[in-house]
Amino acid sequence: MKQYSFYSIILFLMFSCNINNEKNSNDEKNSLIYEKEVHFKNLKQLTFGGENAEAYWSFDDSKLIFQATNEKWGQSCDQIYIIDTNNYNLATETPKMVSLGLGRTTCSYFMPGDTTIIYASTHLEDAKCPHVPERRVDGKYVWPIYDSYDIFIADLDGNIVRRLTDYEGYDAEATVSPTGDKIVFTSIRSGDLELYTCNIDGSDLKQVTNELGYDGGAFFSHDGKKLVFRSSRPKTDEEIKEYKNLLANGLVQPTNMEIYVCNVDGSDLRQVTNLGNANWSPFFHPSNEKIIFCSNHESMLGFPFNLYMIDIYGTNLEQITYDKKFASFPVFSNDGKKIVFSSNRNNGGTRETNVFIADWIE
Repeated sequence: MKQYSFYSIILFLMFSCNINNEKNSNDEKNSLIYEKEVHFKNLKQLTFGGENAEAYWSFDDSKLIFQATNEKWGQSCDQIYIIDTNNYNLATETPKMVSLGLGRTTCSYFMPGDTTIIYASTHLEDAKCPHVPERRVDGKYVWPIYDSYDIFIADLDGNIVRRLTDYEGYDAEATVSPTGDKIVFTSIRSGDLELYTCNIDGSDLKQVTNELGYDGGAFFSHDGKKLVFRSSRPKTDEEIKEYKNLLANGLVQPTNMEIYVCNVDGSDLRQVTNLGNANWSPFFHPSNEKIIFCSNHESMLGFPFNLYMIDIYGTNLEQITYDKKFASFPVFSNDGKKIVFSSNRNNGGTRETNVFIADWIE
């Protein structure tokens, strides 16, 4: 979403809510689907316990790669795992870890051919989990932007085969074009958090964005021609000062972000949402004409976060999920038939966030 995950900080800070301990069902209208969630069918839970998010499909749609913190799996901060899309046994099984189990990792993605993966990790600086910022006196949410993050390519056995970035400062949030030719990621190498693209082999590095503010969480359209991303764009003198001061201390404040789209080269940049609060985790609908994303714009107290869909011109906003607390990280399969996302539903009133998969109904 990328960096120390937004969902982890939110879940650490929020209060538990009392919800029914629903049971999974194979019925068309099963108990995991809330009323009004008309776009879901055959919703199933993939993970059971801990903090699980950012699940992304292999190119052939047979596997999912995701990041998780689960003490039962022997890890105290996010590591990267792979499962088959039809593996519903994680309540009792441990999935295959494909990161090193060192440092903190984030933002994994399959590379073309599905034999290698890309992800960011802090392990070169320290094998231990990096420090998580304390809750601020002013109560504001912040994300740590670890300068020890670099981007790596590894095989499916967890062996790193290449270091893609070797630049001082934050490099993370890499995703791969569905056309298999380019990578987009966020870097602070210019002094600000901007988007960059490069070829699959790391060559032809190009800066995409250049306005002050955090640009991140970028994904390609399904035809590989456009990018969608989240951005905080400070405007007033006070906002700019606060943004720069936080960034100088390795932090960003993610509570005021909107969704933007542009061509892969950065041209035709336009703001899609203007909803206020935090709008993030965007992904293109299979048609490339709409965007699904996470937002808390209807909340006065920060929660709930739910999924919404909007067309690329910023009209026809539609609510997709009706979670009590949190739903985010929506990603369509490459064939457009399924969707995965993370949610607090069915967690027995705990703070656990799990990955869910469903058939997508237009």
